[in-house]
Amino acid sequence: MSNINPKAVLGEGTIVEQYATIGGDVVIGKNCWIGPYVTIMNGARIGDNVKIFPGAVISAIPQDLKYNNEETTLEIGNSTIIREYCTLNKGTVASKTTKIGSNCLLMAYVHVAHDCFIGNNVILANNVNLAGHIDIDDYAILGGLTAVHQFVKIGKHVMIGGGSLVMKDVPHYVKAARNPLSYEGVNSVGLKRRGFSQDRIHAIHEIYRYLFVKNRNITTGKQMVYTDLPDSEDKQLILEFIQRSERGIMKGMYRA
Repeated sequence: MSNINPKAVLGEGTIVEQYATIGGDVVIGKNCWIGPYVTIMNGARIGDNVKIFPGAVISAIPQDLKYNNEETTLEIGNSTIIREYCTLNKGTVASKTTKIGSNCLLMAYVHVAHDCFIGNNVILANNVNLAGHIDIDDYAILGGLTAVHQFVKIGKHVMIGGGSLVMKDVPHYVKAARNPLSYEGVNSVGLKRRGFSQDRIHAIHEIYRYLFVKNRNITTGKQMVYTDLPDSEDKQLILEFIQRSERGIMKGMYRA
């Protein structure tokens, strides 16, 4: 049978299978499915229609020696799927929370460390490992066995190839792979699926041609984009991402 603390709040229609363990400071929304041998610890805030598969550990304390039993949370949005043996840590005093958005898929053995912020419709394939304080924006896809360094930022609609080591920030709309991680083009297929027009995709290609193909220096490329290319929402979004980068931007297109 399950071990559910009587103080836990479970929404209508939520099913908890045998041998799951749920702590007292836990809120679970409606119509969720909590599989057998799942452990949900204090601080978990789980939305509606979430599915959590066997062996997952949700809202464990951070693997951070600075953590001193502060009251923090781990938030999971609606309709997200957490597959087998994922380990998702709650926040530290730095952010007070770790957040995973709605409609995400975290495949088996994914680790999300403390103070990470993951957007909506994100896919983390098997064995993706996120260190602390990582930001991943909407519709990003990370291939299996990818490891991401702490404080890295990954933009919208990004696709990162499996087995990558992500040490630098990855701006919106791109594909990235190789070692060291390098620009591999615009994620055109993903953008088409999201309803981007061909003209808009072409304009994004042109921005990255200036940033990563014509120039080996991101500062020079950024200035050329600013002065030479027409203004657009995407141009502003990309330039702002680069401007805010603290770890630096990944390398440009690989040249053998």
